[in-house]
Amino acid sequence: MKKIVPHLWFDKEAKEATALYVSLFADSKIENITTITDTPSGDCDMVTFKLSGQEFMAISAGPYFKLNPSISLFVVFDNEKEIQAVWDTLIDGGKALMPYDTYPWAHKYGWLQDKYGLSWQLSWSEHHTMDQKITPFLMFTKELAGKAKDAIADYTSIFPNSKIEMLVPYEKGEGDTEGFIKHSRFTLSGQSFMAMDSSGPHDFSFNEAVSLIVNCDTQEEIDYYWEKLSAVPESEQCGWLKDMYGVSWQIVPTIMGEMMTSGDKEQIARVTQAFLKMKKFDIKTLQKAFEK
Repeated sequence: MKKIVPHLWFDKEAKEATALYVSLFADSKIENITTITDTPSGDCDMVTFKLSGQEFMAISAGPYFKLNPSISLFVVFDNEKEIQAVWDTLIDGGKALMPYDTYPWAHKYGWLQDKYGLSWQLSWSEHHTMDQKITPFLMFTKELAGKAKDAIADYTSIFPNSKIEMLVPYEKGEGDTEGFIKHSRFTLSGQSFMAMDSSGPHDFSFNEAVSLIVNCDTQEEIDYYWEKLSAVPESEQCGWLKDMYGVSWQIVPTIMGEMMTSGDKEQIARVTQAFLKMKKFDIKTLQKAFEK
């Protein structure tokens, strides 16, 4: 299990959307679907899945948060046939944010928002030497534009086995504020991420629709990441928090995933009712609910 897992929030489409996504890439599959009941959103489908061997999660939990381009999935390809096929599938019912075309940095590149609202950046170029097929990409907009460098420094200081690999600022006259981050790559717990600043007239910023799950083996780990990341007390609920940049994280005990996938309906229901009352997760209380 990876330390950090991207989590996607849908209204009702988690199963439908993830079925489409796993059809697009080799080494991809739906691993588990669990329905939790009696939540504030009603019955919620929780889907764990892999894309190109990478772990993701999704949930259908109502129309409370809308996916937007502030966090997209940057996908690298080895040939034109592959990128063309994925673009053609994802653009169906969606919209282009940057046209699929040839650019100075790529043989082919395009940025789109699919019919479910999830944003993708697709790129085919020999310049990409990334270990991951799919990389979460954070764009700092509105009042957060110019904060990418600080956020990257904070995140890499919090997670072990992390480093800044590349920071490329805008030069004077390049189309955005001089010194803002045009492109960056960094690792958190050995996993790749990308980020940039954009001071354009965007009407979106980070929200809960895309969050980052941090899997923790111990209560000490949960306490550590909660203390380091949580900056918006009113957003603390059911293991969720927001950091000082507005990015949402879920600080989750590893054992909880095991409970929700291996438990019977009564055990899952008890664990659900236990965690709905929590802000920061307490492992002992969750275990007690499961074993009751």
